[in-house]
Amino acid sequence: MLADRYDLGERLGTGGMADVYRATDRVLHRPVAIKVLRETAGDETDRLRFTAEARTLAQLSHVNLVMVLDAGMTTDQPYLVMELVEGTTLSDRARGGTLPASEVAGIGAALAAALAYAHDKGIVHRDVKPANVLLGDDGRVKLADFGIARLIGDTVRHTQTGHAIGTAAYLSPEQVRGDDLTAAADVYSLGLVLLEVLTGERAYPGSPTESALARLSRSPEIPPSLSASWRDLLTDMTATEAAARPSAEVVAERLRSWDDGAGTTLVLDIEPTVRRMPAVTPAAPAPRGPSPTDRLVARWREVPPHVRGAGAAIAAILMLLVIAGVASGGGSADGPADPAGGTPADTTVPAGTPADLEGPLQDLHDAVGGVG
Repeated sequence: MLADRYDLGERLGTGGMADVYRATDRVLHRPVAIKVLRETAGDETDRLRFTAEARTLAQLSHVNLVMVLDAGMTTDQPYLVMELVEGTTLSDRARGGTLPASEVAGIGAALAAALAYAHDKGIVHRDVKPANVLLGDDGRVKLADFGIARLIGDTVRHTQTGHAIGTAAYLSPEQVRGDDLTAAADVYSLGLVLLEVLTGERAYPGSPTESALARLSRSPEIPPSLSASWRDLLTDMTATEAAARPSAEVVAERLRSWDDGAGTTLVLDIEPTVRRMPAVTPAAPAPRGPSPTDRLVARWREVPPHVRGAGAAIAAILMLLVIAGVASGGGSADGPADPAGGTPADTTVPAGTPADLEGPLQDLHDAVGGVG
């Protein structure tokens, strides 16, 4: 029993200075998570840091942040009561493998939005890592443990001069150097987290010292196997200079702007689309040779590959013309259109059409308006 209110249950995790337990609030009859400062770590610095965490979290209310419900101290043991998130951590979810790019984009957008909210209130998390990302069974993404966060511009610092607080694998260069921190440090750490779950490997492996110092001599390696969108974003987020990184708000917007492909590039396959077009041929007892559409396919295949690859816009025009021609009665399998019932088809090739595409476009006009 803690503070005559909370029944402590199993231990959920252990951090650098505290243990987290599942508990039951006997007053409100609900499950909660309680972070209790360990007695072995109970010096004055830890107490001040823990109190600062409680005050910091009490100011925050965001769908993607773990909510603080209560705080207090009993027999010299500070504790923090938080909402209980049933689920797993990003660290466990990605253990031994990678996650789909679409899932990573969704998680990243949620985390960036949470950081943007905290940054707007002048708060830097300083320890963004997979173990601090909670993935709820209900699909919620929550950023936890603001225990080492500090208010930007706060003159009271609970860390020793030159001592970096955070996890070595995800520290920003300025954290390693012991410089004053800004919100850009969280963006850098988030970039390393996203890179890790996309590739299955840490950007800076090795011992804590090796990992921390490595980022001072080289940028993280972003594999070419990732899409251009991902490569560009991660390169921006992990820029060595803090001023060159986008804000967390911009990161969230970029990730949300991607479709379900999450940074993948759609390639329009033109030739199969043309092959699936229905042939428009005049009714006759016997075939009189290749249909206009067959001639179009043949002519299209004669177009150099580099021109076909650049002709997505022209292909779209061709498809629209086919649809327009069929809808207006330009020809059907039942018989040719009545020449007296409409205006002769315009066979003028649109201005600006590449020379190699003029022939296929003219054939399409013939297929739509000149059959019969």
